[in-house]
Amino acid sequence: MQMNVHIAGRVLAACLFASLPALAVGQGADNKPAKPAIGSAQPPAQIYGKLLTGMEKEFVDLAEAMPEDKYSFVPAQGEFAKVRSFGDQVKHVAESNWYFFGGPNITEDQLKVKSDAIEKLTSKADILQALKDSFKQAHALVDGTTADNAFTTTAHGTRAGMTSFGLAHMMDHYGQLVVYLRMNGMVPPASRGGNM
Repeated sequence: MQMNVHIAGRVLAACLFASLPALAVGQGADNKPAKPAIGSAQPPAQIYGKLLTGMEKEFVDLAEAMPEDKYSFVPAQGEFAKVRSFGDQVKHVAESNWYFFGGPNITEDQLKVKSDAIEKLTSKADILQALKDSFKQAHALVDGTTADNAFTTTAHGTRAGMTSFGLAHMMDHYGQLVVYLRMNGMVPPASRGGNM
C-alpha cells in the first residue's frame, strides 16, 4: 500500500510538473498580446502609436514631477546661455507637437494661433494642459495613419516623416529636461524603481 501511494505521488508530481508550461503560457496570454509573426505586416498606426504612448508617458510624467516654482529654472553653471527655462521647454514641445502632428490640413495661420496661445501660458497647470492637448492631437494623427497614407506627400510632409521627426524632437527635449530635473535634486519618474 505504501508503495502504491509513493508511486501515485510521483505520477501526480510528474503530471503537475508537465502542466506548468501550459499554465504559464495560459497566464501570459492574458497579460500580453501575442507577438506578431516574423515577416507579418503591422499597421503604421499601431507601431507609431506604441512609440507615441511611451514617449507621452515619460514626457508628461517628467513635466508633472517638476514643482511649479522650478518651471522658471535655467541652469546657471556651464554653457547654458540663452537656453529655455524648464517651462519654456515644455511649451516648446507642446507647440512643436502641433506642427508635427497637426495633420495635412493645418494651416500656417492655425499653427501661429496655437503657438501664440501656448507662449502666453505661465502656470504649470496651464502648460501641462497644453502639453496634454498636443498629445491628443498627436494621437489623432497617428491613429489615422495607414499603409496607404503614411508616405503620401502633403503640404507639411508625410505622416510617417512628420511623426518620426516629432518623436525624435520630443526625445531630444526630454533628455534636456532630465538634466534640469536632476540639477534640482530629483530623479526622473522613468528612472525610478528600476524601470530601465
